[in-house]
Amino acid sequence: METLELKVGLEQDYRKEISGKLNFLLADFQIYYMNLRGLHWNVKGRRFFMLHEKFEELYNDTNEIVDEIAERILSLGEKPLHSFDDYLENKTIRITKNISDGDMAVRSILGNLNELLIQERDILEIASKNKDEGTGALMSDLISSQEKLIWMLTAYLS
Repeated sequence: METLELKVGLEQDYRKEISGKLNFLLADFQIYYMNLRGLHWNVKGRRFFMLHEKFEELYNDTNEIVDEIAERILSLGEKPLHSFDDYLENKTIRITKNISDGDMAVRSILGNLNELLIQERDILEIASKNKDEGTGALMSDLISSQEKLIWMLTAYLS
């Protein structure tokens, strides 16, 4: 059976490069997802109900983002990372453990989001230079929603 090469109008070298960056982002989003799960499970205090519910919303949204990034990598003809070993080897954000204080949890999320934004802006810049509308649109959407979330979480802490 003949294997067909995926043709999306982008050079193969570029597709490999951007997929590599997307895989690093994917690894960090998987760590961010697990951080959110831990915060959801462990938060305590007078704002428990509100934060418990918000953290669940955030990890559900993040799960969808993970899928979108992986599917973008596949659309570029490459393979997404898909094992915990791969995620741990390629992550740049910090793993959080045993945080039960609500304000500390929100600060942790803000730190993760700011790290993710650095990567997303880098990917957006490279995608724009290479006329990669699919990757650029995905990054623009992520950046826009995360900037709004950062604003809201910062307002919560104020």
